[in-house]
Amino acid sequence: MDFKVVPSSFSNATTTVPGDKSISHRALMLGSIAEGHSEISGFLNGADCLATAAAMQAMGVHIEQTGPTSLVIEGVGARGLQAPSHDLDLGNSGTAMRLMAGLLAAQPFDSVLTGDESLTSRPMGRIITPLTRMGAAIESDCDGTPPLQIAGGVRLHGIHYDLPVASAQVKSAVLLAGLFAEGETSVFEPAVTRDHTERMLRSMGATVNSNGGTVRLAGGQPLTGCTIEVPGDLSSATFIILGTLLSQDTEILIENVGVNPTRTGVLKVLQSMGADIHLENPRQFGDEPVADIRVRASTLQGIDVDPEVVSLAIDEFPALFVAAAAASGETRFSGLGELRVKESDRIAAMADGLQRLGIDIDETPDGAVVRGGRFSGGEVNSFHDHRVAMSLTMAATIAEGEVLIRGVDNVNTSFPGFEDCVARLGADVQVA
Repeated sequence: MDFKVVPSSFSNATTTVPGDKSISHRALMLGSIAEGHSEISGFLNGADCLATAAAMQAMGVHIEQTGPTSLVIEGVGARGLQAPSHDLDLGNSGTAMRLMAGLLAAQPFDSVLTGDESLTSRPMGRIITPLTRMGAAIESDCDGTPPLQIAGGVRLHGIHYDLPVASAQVKSAVLLAGLFAEGETSVFEPAVTRDHTERMLRSMGATVNSNGGTVRLAGGQPLTGCTIEVPGDLSSATFIILGTLLSQDTEILIENVGVNPTRTGVLKVLQSMGADIHLENPRQFGDEPVADIRVRASTLQGIDVDPEVVSLAIDEFPALFVAAAAASGETRFSGLGELRVKESDRIAAMADGLQRLGIDIDETPDGAVVRGGRFSGGEVNSFHDHRVAMSLTMAATIAEGEVLIRGVDNVNTSFPGFEDCVARLGADVQVA
């Protein structure tokens, strides 16, 4: 699937975005191993999360979809999962695979985790190392990529693990394994990462302590099903924010967006570039902070992006590359090495796309230098990466000619209905 984008502009509007992908994954997994039922609203009904739901159902969990974005999960308890009859295909989701590996490491049955071509090329050694130290038996391809073969019937013990690179996925995998381990498990992260796992564990009755960059939990704690209201995904809202900033005399209100402080680095970077962004009506959805985001079209200035915010905005850098390309002056990004092992090499993918649209950009090993300019029309490749595809779509709205974006089929993994949403706001985006 491709997008054909004709230069166009957003109009004043109030809108929403789909539910948070990270929280939806965790609600499915933790709700499944909790005791009693959990009611989920605002669930992201996208391909990644549906793959996680199918995996839990394959292990005997009853999950009923009661509405377009609502689910009821009948939890089976910590020891209630059953051996699946087939390999668990997690599609395009690195989050699902890494968290699921932690969840399955102490189960009494063998399991195999696999996925699509992109997922089976992504490195999993970063979770295999700590889980193996805990006693897990996990085999992968010789280069550390999936499929992951997880042996059942092992006993896990708690460890302390210093993350070599800040990663919420690795942290969460270790914590989920720690639920089934003997003793205490602790993880030190060198920079703050999203803490949805810790918040949801607490909402289900577990004691999780966070202090000085170290997260601790004791093994053997039961979880209790609960009601979870999933806020709108800030990563998805970023594309609406970007499109608004690039428009002329436009103001858009995005309602019910999660603004967990471990996720709001993108807002801070954009504001430091001159973006007119304000949070309104702050409130809580359970343990998660939520607000409405008001955005006004703005003139952006190039900056040196502080590497300290990288872990707070790791998924939003493709969009920030576009913001930098539309800004006046030069923007420098560094500390982004993690982007090279996402659904694509996002540094290379964005550099390629922006260069094809006439932008002066130089790659560095862990980032890029982007010099603001005018976007030309043409044809670009998203490399089947949903965030690259949506970022280039927003760039195309202010191009000097029509832009064809190739390989946008994975957009539905995180933002189902993206093209319809931005079209309602005024963007001329058609499926080609």
